[in-house]
Amino acid sequence: MEKSKFRKIAIVLVLVVVAGLIFYSAQSPGKPPEYLTATVERADIENSVLASGTLQGVKQVDVGAQVSGQLKSLKVKLGDKVKKGQWLAEIDPMLAQNSLRQTLVNEENLVAKRQATAAQLKDAKATYDRYKKLQPDDAISKQEYETAESNYKVEAANLLSLDAQIKDARIQVETARVNLAYTHIVAPIDGYVVGIVTQEGQTVIAEQLAPVLLKLADLDTMTVKAQVSEADVIHIVPGQEVYFTILGESEKRYYATLRGTEPAPQNFLETQAAGAPKQNTAVFYNSLFDVPNPDHRLRISMTAQVRIVLDKAKDVLTVPVAALGAKNQDGSFVVRVLDAEGKAQPRNVQTGINNNVRAEIKDGLAEGDKVVIGEPTPAVAGA
Repeated sequence: MEKSKFRKIAIVLVLVVVAGLIFYSAQSPGKPPEYLTATVERADIENSVLASGTLQGVKQVDVGAQVSGQLKSLKVKLGDKVKKGQWLAEIDPMLAQNSLRQTLVNEENLVAKRQATAAQLKDAKATYDRYKKLQPDDAISKQEYETAESNYKVEAANLLSLDAQIKDARIQVETARVNLAYTHIVAPIDGYVVGIVTQEGQTVIAEQLAPVLLKLADLDTMTVKAQVSEADVIHIVPGQEVYFTILGESEKRYYATLRGTEPAPQNFLETQAAGAPKQNTAVFYNSLFDVPNPDHRLRISMTAQVRIVLDKAKDVLTVPVAALGAKNQDGSFVVRVLDAEGKAQPRNVQTGINNNVRAEIKDGLAEGDKVVIGEPTPAVAGA
């Protein structure tokens, strides 16, 4: 009987403890949700356009031949620095020299013919003038007078024809002199020999398209052609800050100022020249800028990862873009800020630069505030 009484008392005590725990749990406040948060902090921020670019010399020239013949000699080698006007190569001048000699001989012959014709014209004019005076007195026949007149006019016409031929011959002489000078190929710019296309002994044919002998480039300054998409090009203007990195030095930035953007897309001239129909391909415009290259570390055709800076600010309050909620009609955004009790409270903030990763906060938050960037997981949503 005592065991039965003890059992009843134990059951009552267990029930009292369970009831107390249930009552305490019902009366105690729940643990606030554990949101994923970020701290409002000061940082530098920029909004920029990302583009892929290619390096080239600020001046690049294909040095060609304007006359045909055998490349007799090269006066430079790959990598040489050259000055404008420096002798680079020589095409065998023999044909050009012979052509010049022939044109000079033709000119001399025509000059001699003119002298003879001028003398004949003088005689013909004298005869014509004499007959003209005698003709009214019937001292000569009408036929003799007309013959003298005809001879005079023919000789005068012959002289005019020879004058024209001499002018043409002198043009041929000048052309031959120019062609002879073309065999002496000189540098059109200051720069470096970056390519030798034609070797000594090769024959070049310049009848249709000038063959390329050498390639020169000014490597002291490099031009970067950055391919900007049509969606971004409307935001690009000359004078904007730009910087880039190259594949071999991803940590080193090269800074410059945007010079301008080509008015037509990259493939415009190619498709127009070929008469090909427009294809549904992405459209890119070349934005250009120059960067000093005193040590020639940058090379032709290197790939550049380019950023064109649209806007930037230093040491300003920033938050992750994920913290921004709905946008209000006045342009402000709603963010949720944790209060002292860990509860999320909505607050309107004014933003500045937004690069789709972080956003500048101009008003509404203080450094150190905790903002919600993600909802709590079900496992930690509450007690």
